[in-house]
Amino acid sequence: MAVENALTTAQTVTTGNLLIGTGLAFASLILLPAVATHLGMSSTLTGALRIALMRASSRTTRKRNTEGEEASVEFCCH
Repeated sequence: MAVENALTTAQTVTTGNLLIGTGLAFASLILLPAVATHLGMSSTLTGALRIALMRASSRTTRKRNTEGEEASVEFCCH
């Protein structure tokens, strides 16, 4: 039953949410460090901003199932 709920929840994630999540992950991994280096930001501030962007990315691809539990989307290439 839990597997069926997870699959149903995974199917409800829209393409838009995945694009937003991917964009935020790209920004935190590629763009933010480049801009931070250019502006001379400290590594502590850069790390905090990266964590915030990755959390936002994770939240965009997360949905709640019918029982109110969170179910994250996982992808596997195999």
